[in-house]
Amino acid sequence: QVQLVESGGGLVQAGGSLRLSCAASGRTFSGYAMGWFRQAPGKEREFVSAISWIASSTYYADSVKGRFTISRDNAKNTVSLQMNSLKPEDTAVYFCAAARDPYYVPYGFVRKASYGNWGQGTQVTVSS
Repeated sequence: QVQLVESGGGLVQAGGSLRLSCAASGRTFSGYAMGWFRQAPGKEREFVSAISWIASSTYYADSVKGRFTISRDNAKNTVSLQMNSLKPEDTAVYFCAAARDPYYVPYGFVRKASYGNWGQGTQVTVSS
């Protein structure tokens, strides 16, 4: 089992930037795909971004492509999400997630079902 703790959320004006971080502990980190999802009030949790186990591949929702950048540091057991040009519609609780299995994402990187461990989430609020 892996424990995930997100940080870096907050209140920012539209057009601003935030950097979210997720610290993992409890098991080997480097062999697992990592993802970021978000959930706005009254909406389902949705995919934001994901990164493969050795960072060779990254994935983004169309709504954040070109504005958000995911990265990971396997030596520090962390994954980060740099969010630029933030919009009010980016307001949500952002969750870090770790894949269920090493070197394998049976349902694809964008599906929640591929991830078996979730953090508690960090609130991001973008004011207009």
